[in-house]
Amino acid sequence: MTEQRTAPFRMPERLFAELAAGGGSAEAVAFLEQGERARRLLLLRTLLDHLVALPTPLTPAAEAWRVLKEAARRAPEPVEALLLAPATGTWIAHMLRRVHGTASGPPLWAEAGRLNALAVVASLRAGTETVLRVPLTDGALPLPGLGTARLPDGADGPATGRAGTRAGELTLTGPDRAGRRATLVCRPAPEPVGAAVSAETPHWSPLRTLTCASAAGPVPIPLEDLDPYRDLDNPVPPARLDADEALAWQRLFDGAAALLADPPPGPAAGDAGPRSPGTWLPGRLDPARIKALVPWGRTAAQPPPPPDVRVSASSGDAYGSMVVARPAGALALAETLVHEFQHSKLAALIHLFPLADDDRAERYYAPWRPDPRHLTGLLHGAYAFTGVAGFWRDRLAHPDHGPAAAYHFALRRTQTRLVVRTLLTSGRLTEAGHGLVSGLARTLDGWLRVPVDAAALARARTAAVLHRTEWRLRNVAPPTGPPGRATAGPLRFRAERTAWSDVRTHAFATRPARPRTPDEHLAAGDPGAALDGYTAALDREPGDPGLLAGWIVARAALTGGRAARRMLARPELLPHPHAGRIHVPAAEG
Repeated sequence: MTEQRTAPFRMPERLFAELAAGGGSAEAVAFLEQGERARRLLLLRTLLDHLVALPTPLTPAAEAWRVLKEAARRAPEPVEALLLAPATGTWIAHMLRRVHGTASGPPLWAEAGRLNALAVVASLRAGTETVLRVPLTDGALPLPGLGTARLPDGADGPATGRAGTRAGELTLTGPDRAGRRATLVCRPAPEPVGAAVSAETPHWSPLRTLTCASAAGPVPIPLEDLDPYRDLDNPVPPARLDADEALAWQRLFDGAAALLADPPPGPAAGDAGPRSPGTWLPGRLDPARIKALVPWGRTAAQPPPPPDVRVSASSGDAYGSMVVARPAGALALAETLVHEFQHSKLAALIHLFPLADDDRAERYYAPWRPDPRHLTGLLHGAYAFTGVAGFWRDRLAHPDHGPAAAYHFALRRTQTRLVVRTLLTSGRLTEAGHGLVSGLARTLDGWLRVPVDAAALARARTAAVLHRTEWRLRNVAPPTGPPGRATAGPLRFRAERTAWSDVRTHAFATRPARPRTPDEHLAAGDPGAALDGYTAALDREPGDPGLLAGWIVARAALTGGRAARRMLARPELLPHPHAGRIHVPAAEG
């Protein structure tokens, strides 16, 4: 950690081309990480300018910063890792929003005191000696990268404590519930999941780490369930996983890491774009690059965890970290790790280059969302799902995953290419943005030539059309004016829109053996039976957008021609079926 001036960042064209293709070498990713380091230190310097003048009962920010710098001189690598940790980035961004009045939270002095906690951790890591006044919450002091210390019977609410460090030992003092002085002495350190002898006590909860194998040896990856800044925005309370749950995460991570290491290096069918030795193809990931995995929610024994990942998210402020709900299988987790790391890569690129002139208006169709998206969100989706498509492309020949891979690869390459076309024709990409999206287009165009099982391809195309049709029915308002005189102007969105869940994308992954529902008949390739089922269901629930979307897609599959294409392109123009049975013009040749 230094404050010296550095030369401007200039990304070599070959590294940009690798990233634009959707993949990137270890060198390209390391360049992004250096860019994130420069940005992090700049934001921290900006925040310090605000904290120095902040009234506080704690040790002043300037003194905490001095302690941190002294520790960095003694042990630069662990202190730099502390400052570049995802939760530190989230805290900095949140605090900058707070000082500018666009976020809220606990007392400002208490949140600002995170700097003091960082200084305490830096001192512990470096083995230096210091005493700092630190913020406590219900008697607890989160120690970033180490765990959480809790005073015996600590006082409720925010309070001030004293943290002393000496040769890696912490002495924490503060008030208890009776107003007396409580003391805790411990040697804070993280520990691997499933440690043979755990240091966990009622007063010390270590940060658990997942063990990730790498060429350089085991790499610890935080399984972060304690840090208040582990989430995407505002601070959250700890949500400690029990030991069995933590072990389940390690088993899943082991399986996901093995899957990610399984694809052979080198070119594969449909590859496009420049590639240098050591380049990760789109959809591949070295799991040792992940900076933190944050479990979302708790998975109880009943009901069992879902086979797919229902929740995952990441933030540009927390490079390499991802919030994930635990699925039942390693394949789903591996796909999600790829997906979220793609978001981290693109966020880091956006911090280096403006890629789009985004007015933040939510007007664009994203095939993986229920709602309209703004341009940057659309770009993020395109980059992430190019990685997802590549993940499934790598598994087309896998004996266990091949059938599912054929469907998901076909679906995601088609949907993502549609979004790439929207981005390229938006007129809002910068020169760098156009170069990036053009690289994605070359990759996807190569993949569109890769042969895929015909039945899986048909289900993927049907699922894609179903999602777009239902999205338009739920979001796009019919044009005003006389019937039949609609024009192709800007979309006008419904004033009232309700959230909806896309259950078809995963349901269509497998051909139903004994179709019963209209959706199952459509997935089985029988649009006639599906149309009859949707018609009967609409008689019972007229106007249901999900049923209506299925009806439209089934009818279009039966009739074909220009009328079918028109119906699929603008389904919101159909008369609303509340009044009775739906009427659609006859097919044209």
